Order: sequence, then C-alpha cells, then structure tokens
Amino acid sequence: MTDLDSRGALGAPAVQWPTVTPVNDELLSPAPDARSGARPGDSSTHGVAPSRARVKAPVPATGAWREGDPAGRRRFADVGTFDLESGARLPDVRVAYETWGTLAPDGSNAVLVLHALTGDSHVSGPAGPGHVTAGWWESLVGPGAPIDTDRWFVVAPNVLGGCQGTTGPASTAPDGRPWGSRFPRVTTRDQVAVEIELARTLGVTSWAFVVGASMGGHRVLEWALLGPEAGVDVVSLAAIATAAQTTGDQIAWAHPQLGAVRADPGFRGGDYYDAADGDGPHVGLGIARQIAHATYRSARELDDRFGRLPQGGEDPFTDGRYAVQSYLDHHGDKLARRFDANSYVVLTESMLTHDLGRDRGGVEAALAQITAHALVVAVDTDRLFLPADCARIAAGIPGAEPLRTLTSDFGHDGFLIEFDQLGPIVADFLGERARVRD
Repeated sequence: MTDLDSRGALGAPAVQWPTVTPVNDELLSPAPDARSGARPGDSSTHGVAPSRARVKAPVPATGAWREGDPAGRRRFADVGTFDLESGARLPDVRVAYETWGTLAPDGSNAVLVLHALTGDSHVSGPAGPGHVTAGWWESLVGPGAPIDTDRWFVVAPNVLGGCQGTTGPASTAPDGRPWGSRFPRVTTRDQVAVEIELARTLGVTSWAFVVGASMGGHRVLEWALLGPEAGVDVVSLAAIATAAQTTGDQIAWAHPQLGAVRADPGFRGGDYYDAADGDGPHVGLGIARQIAHATYRSARELDDRFGRLPQGGEDPFTDGRYAVQSYLDHHGDKLARRFDANSYVVLTESMLTHDLGRDRGGVEAALAQITAHALVVAVDTDRLFLPADCARIAAGIPGAEPLRTLTSDFGHDGFLIEFDQLGPIVADFLGERARVRD
C-alpha cells in the first residue's frame, strides 16, 4: 500500500490532519493516538483521492472473496439449509468465520463480534493472503486488548449475504453458477439464525459477550432475543452506534445508494460476475459508497478538514474538484475494488427492514424482553445513527448501564476511531458484567 505525501493528492495544500496507519474498511484502526477519518480498506494517509493522472488497474467485476482465493485465517462451517423469512429456502449455507483464543472447558468465555456493513471477520491480525488489510478492531480485540484473546474465545463470522466467504450473491449456487440476481432477500433475523447454527457447530451454548456496531449492532439486539429462544444464552452485550429500528431518515439515505448500484449498466440486474475487469457495476457502487460515507462523517470534520480547498492543481471553476470531492471519489473507488455490488444491495436492504419490535409488540416491548446485561454506546456527532437512537435502546433494556457517549469530530465513524474512549469503556464493562449466570 502506498501512502500519499503530506500535501495530499496532486500536491494539494496540506490539510492539518494527523497521519494514520492503514488497516481495513467500514472499520479502520488508526495508529495509537492518531486521529483519522480513514475506514477499513483505505490506504491513504489523508483519505484524499490519488491523482487523476495516476493510472489504475481496471476495477474487477466484484471484489468478493471467492472459492479458490486464499482462505487466510478464515474457517468454514457448513450449517445446512435455511428457510428464510421471505419464504425462500437457501440450501447449503456456509459460514466463513475467524476465531482467537481458546474456548474454556465450561464454555464460559465465548465472545461474539459482529461486523458492520462493509466489514468482515478479520477483526484482528495482520494483512496477508486472503486479507487485504489488517484487522479492523485490532485495538479492541487481541492479546492484552480490552477484549483480551488470552482470556476470551472470540468468534467473528462473516454475515449472511455478504461477500467474504459466508454464503452470499457471489457464492456458487447448487447449479454451479453464482447466485447473482437469484439470491433471496435476507433479514437481520435470518442472519442471526445462521449465526446461531454456527454457535451450535462450535459447541457454544452461551455467549459471555456479544458486541457490534452499526449494522453489527442490529444483529446484537436480535441475538439478545433469538439466541436464548434457540438455547444459546447471551449474558451481556454491547450495542454501539446503532438502532433498535431503522428510521425514515436512515431509509432515505439508503434509497439513492441502492438506486445508484441498480442504475449502473454494468450491474446487469445482478448478473455481472462474468464481466471483464472495468465492465462491472463499479461506478454505481462507488457512488453509493460516496453517499454513505458522507453520512459516516460529521459536518464539523468535513468543514474543518477540507472546507473549500481545491484538490491540488485542480480548479473547481473549470471542471476541477474540491478536496472533499476527491476524498469521496477515493473512498468510492476503494470500496468498488474490495466489495461486491450485490452484497451491498442485499445487506443494505437487510438494514432497511431491521425492526426489533416487529411481531413483538413494538420496540419498547421487545427491548423490555432482553435479559442480558447491556452496554450501549453512542457517538455525539453521529448523523447516521443518532444518539437518540442509542438512548432509546439504553432506556428500554432493563439490565442496561446508563448510556455512554463518545465525544468525537468523526461522526458515525467515531466507533472506529475513538479507541482511547471506547477501549476503557468496553474493558470496564467486561470486567464488571460478563459473567455466565449461575
């Protein structure tokens, strides 16, 4: 990976922003004490797009991990056929996952980490074959970290419908072709049902701690209800920068993202896996990412970091870009090279239908049924999952601690960046709360 120089792409005027050690996308781990807006998969120091003059390889039709690619630390579990909430039946479901640590003889030390929309199972560990970037929550999970893998047996699955080894649209269907447009709609509850079967396969009957942020937080909350019903207890949980029910505002921001992907001629209705490099739906996926990324950051950061600076030698009055436009171009291109357009649609739609209160008497009634000890963490500048969304969760779970709030300039992405705040909160909670019930 090549970092940009200290003046940014095209020799742009230096933006006074601390440097960052590149790690992994929807989840990038900054260097100790660094303050950066980079996300997992971002290889630039400042997050500004490389020069337009730089020649890049054509974008592949999909950035999905596919059979035959290096497995890296992934393990695989075949968990059978699933009847989905849509009424569709999904055969031969496979879960790709990673583990750290050792399960105690009494099974009391199992921890489940659930990734966000474009994250994956590679929570901790170096980049290498099968893993383009290093672990996305390495400051939180690892030996001696707040979630100490010398103490806890940590499991991180790739989500159903994603593109990193668990069954999804890029996976091979029983007829030998990619699922593509035939892949069925899945819900948060479908995803958790698959993860419950993974727990059984691993011999886990109780999670001491289930933690996730953003889309991962959706699954945390469903786990708290579906897990015990299925005989897999959840002793404690952490729901970070998330919501119990997708709001109209969140649906509104997702709508143009889905439209951008589907409108790309290269999408071909979802059947593009045989397309040559450069002919897939990378333009639409990149635009979707740009829209999403703007919601992941705060107005304060974008104004302070970029303001109205032009991008390097470009002139916005003659078809040039502002630096913030270059920054978004960069993130769009990055995602298109490492993710899958169909998975982006499938997972986004699973987020839109997320509603903990559906068929449970409403959100408050559902939250009141959760028996796990709960930690709920908001980010004060989050404009995707508002602090009020998190406050609703904390107020509704009987065993919840008072709401904790990260102070950050980085908006929703604060949960990926503010490790100096989040780490001690999680460590303290685990020390006090994560004990298997007698």
